[in-house]
Parts: sequence; structure tokens; C-alpha cells
Amino acid sequence: MTTLQRIRSTPILLTLPAFAVLFAIFGIPMLLLFATSLNAPNLSLANYVAFFEQRSFVLILIQTFKISFIATALCLIIGYPTAYLITIAGRARPILLVLVFLPWLTSALVRTYAWTVVLGDSGLINRVLLNSGIIDSPLSLIYNRFAVYVGMVHIMLPMMILPIVSVMMSIDTSLMAAARSMGAKPFTAFLRVFVPLSIPGVRSGCILVFVVCLGFYITPQALGGLGDTMLSTLINSQLTTSLNMAATAAAAFILLAMALAVLSVAGVNLAGAHGQPASSEQNVRRRKLPSFDKASRYLNEFLVPYRARRWAGKLHQAQRETPWSKIAGAAFLAVVVIYLLAPGFIVIIVSFNAGEFLEFPPKAVSLRWYYSFFNDPSWIGALWNSFQFGVIVSVVSTIVGTLAAFGLSRCSSRLRSGLTMVILTPITFPIIVVGVAVYTGLAKLGLVGTNTGIVLGQTIGAIGYVVVIVLATLAGFDRRLEQAAMSMRAGPTQTFMRVTLPLIRSGIIGGALFAFLASFDEVIITSFVSGYAIPTLPLKMLENLKQQLDPTIAAVGALLTMLPIVWLVALYFTLWRGRGALKSAPVAAT
Repeated sequence: MTTLQRIRSTPILLTLPAFAVLFAIFGIPMLLLFATSLNAPNLSLANYVAFFEQRSFVLILIQTFKISFIATALCLIIGYPTAYLITIAGRARPILLVLVFLPWLTSALVRTYAWTVVLGDSGLINRVLLNSGIIDSPLSLIYNRFAVYVGMVHIMLPMMILPIVSVMMSIDTSLMAAARSMGAKPFTAFLRVFVPLSIPGVRSGCILVFVVCLGFYITPQALGGLGDTMLSTLINSQLTTSLNMAATAAAAFILLAMALAVLSVAGVNLAGAHGQPASSEQNVRRRKLPSFDKASRYLNEFLVPYRARRWAGKLHQAQRETPWSKIAGAAFLAVVVIYLLAPGFIVIIVSFNAGEFLEFPPKAVSLRWYYSFFNDPSWIGALWNSFQFGVIVSVVSTIVGTLAAFGLSRCSSRLRSGLTMVILTPITFPIIVVGVAVYTGLAKLGLVGTNTGIVLGQTIGAIGYVVVIVLATLAGFDRRLEQAAMSMRAGPTQTFMRVTLPLIRSGIIGGALFAFLASFDEVIITSFVSGYAIPTLPLKMLENLKQQLDPTIAAVGALLTMLPIVWLVALYFTLWRGRGALKSAPVAAT
């Protein structure tokens, strides 16, 4: 009882298990890795200098930035109008959000494999063009920069859309109506009122997408050519083929420094530029061009009467959207949804192929590759390993993450935001850097190539997902219910079990499901820690993609594509039952 009272008075103690795991597996190894990059204890910059002296390494660094920037820009160009159309969709909004959210839950490895089926020489696009007589020979759509952008944008587009939608849904639409009632055209009202209010979502989406793109490894390797190598591929090659850990550490921290520099610059520009007075340099430039200022002032005064008549004529006029704009918006939204969902459905269809090679559409339907999967001990063993790791990681991260979220929800807002960012570092840093750090830490503990090492390596990221989801659930929790229970002589344990836990149960279950999916789909950290000695299903798929194009992988991809749907259905019924239980709770209490 004394321990519970101490925790109740100091809720920050509940975060200790999460930070203990985080610092032991990730935090301290990051410091050791940084010291290794500096040739500790001598402390020199020789490894960094050697990196920049290699012209090929510098070109790869520039290319990594360029590919990540262009992929982020493409995601923004496609994602912003998509988010806006979803926001104004009305009753169809939940369905559209699920359709966008579903591909994000699907394995990135499966989606990358799907594009090899679509863009290959005998893939869907080339087959359609050849059969229609438009082309005589297959187009080169894969193993180039175009395929890299297609695959990266497909994977990252949901991560751009969801933050923007969340911000757009909180914008007061009456502001747009007020602007239109004052004579502004629909596009002008949108550009001058709606877009500035949606900037926070754009900033969050761009930062998330860009940082994740910096650490992309599998997609550029599977869809790109030799000229599309990114820095993560170089780091992985150095770690697996070279014994020079210092050079690998220097490359990893150069990538991390690039990510942190972009984050800091984006934060300063977007947060501090708004509403700030013009700089002295801008004022000097304005003074140097007085004639243009006077000319524009005279022109504005000359046009004032015309603008006044035009404004009075359009004042309070209803602005109607033309049918063509609705048709264009629906067509654009349909194209984006097809782009996100079609590769998964194509993999499912290809998995029923009866031939020896993959083809779409299949000439004959068969379950032979499903039989091949379930009768192959190597595939079943990898599936069983992934399932075991997923369950263990889900249980551990749910317990530790829920305690951390509960403790953070009782802290001050400033302390909570800082500690939450620390917990989220394993899923916000480039994944290749996290993998190298985790490998370094577990190697010091002698856990490389062990089941325990894999579980610990996957847990540090899964805890972040649990903390975010449970914290969001606790944000709407009324703490007066706990106070009421305690006023009726209920102890801390009884209050948590009878009041708090039923109300946040949906968030805990959602966090557990996300933790399981994160563990089940993890590739980079698992490949470093296990060294392929303990195969998981994603590692087996990656090995299969590198060595041979076995059609069995299509059956595996189809099963993994269906897995998020099963989880969403389970989560829906869990939440539905939870709501029913909460509605009946007052009756039972009475």
C-alpha cells in the first residue's frame, strides 16, 4: 500500500520501466556508437573526414537527401488535396480514412514486392500495354529512379495524409463561409483562410515522411538500380561486410545529423516565421525600390472604385460548387485510393496463380502456392517465430507502455511533451541508425543471435506506439471518476481495476495490436540482431526476394495483406463490446 501511495504521489515513477529498457537497449548504445565514431578514447574526427573524402560517399549522401526530398514533395502534392477531399466527404469520411489507413498497416515489404509484380517486364502495366498494341517491347519501369519514387510514395502517402486530415477536421468551416460571404471566390477563400490553418498538419506530415525516407533501405534496394543507392544501403553494407565499426558509426551519425538538421530548420522556419516582423534585409530591399512601391500604391488607388463596385455586387452571394468540381474531386480521390489499394489486391490475385512463374491475370486458378507455403518447414518456422516474437513484444510493450502513458498523463504538459519525445526517438530516428545502435548495445550484452535480443530490439519501438495510443485515450479521461471512487473508500488498486482500466481498455487493446503489427513487420533491426540465424517471416521474404522469385512469396504476401483487415475487425468488435460494457456499467452499479 505504501508503494502504491508513493506512485500515486509521484506518477513519474511509472515511466521508469520504459526508460530503463530504452536507455539500456538504445540510449547507452547510441552514446557508445558516437564514441566509437570519434575513435574513443583518442577522440578524433578522422572517420568523418574519411567519409567526406570519399567522393562516392558524398554523392550517395546528396542522393539520399534528393530522393527523400522529392518523395516528400510528391507525397505532399498528392496527399494535401486527398486529405481535403476526405475532410469534406461527410458520411463517407470514415470509410475513406479506413481505405487510406489500411495500406499503412500492411507490411512495407509486401507492398514493395507488389510493385515488382506491377512494374516488371511481364507485370501488369507492360502486359496491358503489349496486349493493346500500344508498345512493341516492355517498358523499363523497374530497377530505376521512377520505380523507387513510386514505391516510396506508395508506402509514405498514408503517413502524409493522416496528420493533415487530423488538423483539417479541427478547422472551423464557418471561416470559409464568412470569407465567401464577403465576396471572396471559393479558391481565394481556400487559399487565404483554409491553407494557413492547415500548415501544422503539413509540417508534421512532411517531417515524418522526410525523416522516414532518409532511412529507407528495402524499397530502393528492391525497386532501384545501382545508381539509386541510399546512405542506409551503404551503412548496411559496411556493417555486414566490414569489420570497421568506426566508419559505420560515422556514416550512421552523418545520416542522423542530416535528419536532426532538417527537423531543427523546419521547426524554426515554420514555428518562428509566422507573425514575425519583416527582417532588416527585407526592409532594405524595400527601400531600394521606392518607385515600385509608389507605382503599386497609385495603381491600387486607381482600382479602388472598381473593386468597391465588384465587392458590393458579390457581397452575400451564395457560392455554388459546379458539378464538374465534384466529379474531378471524386475522380482524383478514386485514383489515389486505387493507387494505395490496387497493389495489395494484385498480390492476392497473383497468389492463386497455377503456373510456375508469376503472371497477372493468372491463366489458371490454383491453391498450389498456399499448399507450398504450409507444407514448407522453413516458411512455417519463420511464421511461427514471427508470431511468437509478436505476442511477446506485444505483451511486454503493452504493460511497460501503458504504465509509462499513465505516468506521463499525470505529469505537467511541458515535462510530458519532453519525455514523450524521448520515448518516441526509436520510431522517429532513421531506422537504419536505430538498428546499428541496437546491434551495438546487444552485442555488448552478448544477445546478438538470440531470441531475447530480438524481443528487446523490437520492444523499444513498440513501446512508442503503445504510449502514443494510450496517451490519446487518457487525454479524454475524466479524473473526477477516480476521485469519486476513492471518496467511497476504494483503494488505488481497486480504483484502477474497476474505474480506470475499463475506460482506457480500448486504447490498451489498440496499442497491443499496433505493437504486434510493428513486431511482425520489423525487418531492419531483426536482421541486424538475428544475423539471419533466427529467421522471421519478413526476413524469409527478404531473402527470397534477393535470391529467387519463388511464387510462394505471393501467397505469403496475400496472407500478410489480409492480416491488417483481421486486426481491424477484431479491434472494431473489441471497441463495440467495450462501449456496450461501459453503457451497462451504470445499470449494474445501480
